[in-house]
Amino acid sequence: MYPSPTTFAMEVTRGVAEITLDRPERLNSLTFEIYQELADTFEALNHADEVRAIVLTGRGRGFCSGGDQDDIIKRLLGRDMKRLLDFTRTTGRLIGTIRDARRPVIAAVNGVAVGAGAVIAAACDLRIAAANARFGFIFPRVGLCGADMGAAYLLPRLVGLGNANELLFLGRIIDAEHALRIGLVNRIELDGEAALGLAREWALELSRGPALAHTMTKQMIESEHGMTLDAALEAEAQAQAICMQYPDFREAHEAFKDKRDPRFTGAEAANKE
Repeated sequence: MYPSPTTFAMEVTRGVAEITLDRPERLNSLTFEIYQELADTFEALNHADEVRAIVLTGRGRGFCSGGDQDDIIKRLLGRDMKRLLDFTRTTGRLIGTIRDARRPVIAAVNGVAVGAGAVIAAACDLRIAAANARFGFIFPRVGLCGADMGAAYLLPRLVGLGNANELLFLGRIIDAEHALRIGLVNRIELDGEAALGLAREWALELSRGPALAHTMTKQMIESEHGMTLDAALEAEAQAQAICMQYPDFREAHEAFKDKRDPRFTGAEAANKE
């Protein structure tokens, strides 16, 4: 069972866990406590079999404006190297838990996503942006390395090396159309409400699908990044053979023969209207 968070909102409905960053007056900036609890929550959701997809969004005008200037940035000044490294490892842990999540994670980017907020969006499996959304890996603007929280790992895979270099060296803020053009987002919707609505639709569709197959897909995408083609082919052969032994494979065949929608294992809650 997963805990009830205290620093953000979360509800689980019909197989979908919806996490909402909930500091709208601060554009959902992050605190030490939010970093910790978000990572703990993503880890806990891995053990919640009823959760088959995750949506991450923000309340108000912002998705996430990064680390809070007063709660984090100001408190980091003057820390020694060990305590600074403790913090940067904590922020990296959050990205690791999002990437390690067994279920697909969809970001509904309802507004500004800069700094840590931009990296969190990049760590999700799918991104739907409001038309007024803005993205910025702004670390160089505050005297920091552009490669933070896994950004230099994630971005080249999403947008290519040239675009990643531009974003990480220059730290410029780009609009949603630019983000769509380079592949940073999958879709643009009219506003934050519409972006969240589409994210919920996609999450519900995923929650009704074959959970083991989705888990395998996510694992293969993550693992094959550093493989040779031969290793990737073998890894996919083994993953597919495992899926073929699972009941969902037979159910899909029987549903096709019966001319009905498949009822995949564990999807009962998602299929309840």
